[in-house]
Amino acid sequence: MGVEAIRSGYRTLFVGAQSLIASLTRFHQEGRLEEKLKQLAQYKLLIIDEIGYIPIDQLGANLFFQLISRRYEKGSMILTSNQSYANWGEIFGDPIIASAILDRVLHHATTVNIKGESYRLKEKRKSGLFSRHSDEPKIETL
Repeated sequence: MGVEAIRSGYRTLFVGAQSLIASLTRFHQEGRLEEKLKQLAQYKLLIIDEIGYIPIDQLGANLFFQLISRRYEKGSMILTSNQSYANWGEIFGDPIIASAILDRVLHHATTVNIKGESYRLKEKRKSGLFSRHSDEPKIETL
């Protein structure tokens, strides 16, 4: 979807959640958070990948909330996560901030729940590195 947005002329940014939070934290520590939030608000589409793979500390959660609030009803976002919304309180370390984030994110959202095997694992299975019945890698000895 991001590639199609770019092809259609939309200014788009794809960023991993951890990288984004690290960047927001650095700008916050330098006293330049407003500058970073303005920059991130300029993108027509912001794609934030892998929310929830690593827990987010309180400062990171607060900074992420500020970003979501800044973009709310002003710019489109695609968020990817391997966690259900019910687990976002744990991801952000605070159910209240998670609820505030989800309130804004879900207001005009369409949620796409993709179930099934990871495309990466699927490719590994095709190449024979994983068996069809097990996620255990095949070990070969010489």
